Amino acid sequence: MTSARPTTLSTVSYQFVSDWLDALRQLCSDAQLASLLERSHLSISPGYTNDRITLDQIVSLYQLAAVETGDEMMGLWSRPVRPRALQHLLTSVREATTLSSALYRFSTFWNLLLDDYEMHLAETDDVLTLALHPRGDAKVQRFGHMLILKLAHGLVSWMAGHEVPVKHVGFAFARPEFDQDYAIIFPAQVSFAMPVTSLTFDTEKIGRVQVRDRADLDDFLQNAPRDWIFTRSREHTQSLRVRTYLSRTGWDKASLANAADAMNMTPRTLIRRLEADGTSFQSIKDGLRRDIAIRSLRAGQKSIEEIAQDVGFSSAANFHRAFQRWTGNTPRSYRRPRN
Repeated sequence: MTSARPTTLSTVSYQFVSDWLDALRQLCSDAQLASLLERSHLSISPGYTNDRITLDQIVSLYQLAAVETGDEMMGLWSRPVRPRALQHLLTSVREATTLSSALYRFSTFWNLLLDDYEMHLAETDDVLTLALHPRGDAKVQRFGHMLILKLAHGLVSWMAGHEVPVKHVGFAFARPEFDQDYAIIFPAQVSFAMPVTSLTFDTEKIGRVQVRDRADLDDFLQNAPRDWIFTRSREHTQSLRVRTYLSRTGWDKASLANAADAMNMTPRTLIRRLEADGTSFQSIKDGLRRDIAIRSLRAGQKSIEEIAQDVGFSSAANFHRAFQRWTGNTPRSYRRPRN
């Protein structure tokens, strides 16, 4: 199956970014944070815990907050990461001659900056693992751990000229209720409650370094974190492959049997593989319809009736009921900021 861009329509839960927002509250006044959220079109309040957050909103908030807080990791670690640190990291990594040496440079760079964690890079005959080891009783910041692993993955993929497959991702925190959000970020098996947070690659699949010039570096910095925080990999979990198929198929053809046929397997096999991902065909279909609807509602260019038809509902009333079941809110509540 060819690569698509399933994540351009994907959203993550409010809870997924809640640690990040908590960190920003420690750096910003209430008025400053409210301004950042408003300019990012991320007008949410703690009471709306079922809200869905888009990629565009995450990118916009990151770009604004990194500048205004003077911390490129926005309070996610105990020591601020000063402006231009990411540029220096890329400059160092760009000189590496192998992807394993790029990861080594990545780890040594962060070991100079982080007080509460130390990065270890371990290589065996068949795997390469980057692990985040706590120094003392370091607090596990879920969004921070996700972001730094994704930055490592994004950098080696940038160096390789393609998205490098990930073998396994482990997090040193308990499985959250929003665990399915991590499948959107990482195209790999994700485990929780692990001894340390880690990112593992298969050395046979990691590939070679491609030459990256200054223009490439500038583009990477300009687009950060858009080019590395959400995956576009060919090697998705089965659930993301189904989501990609559905995003390219009309709702009248979006059946389990048709999806299984497109993936050269029986419906029973597809059901079994989706169960292994902790989901179902209907759940994936509903999630995609929800995310398309949220994107359209926030764009404000179509009526609710038109959006209902776009996502396969015969009436606006049926769409309203389904949308409230998916999000706990009405479609109209996504039309305007909530104070």
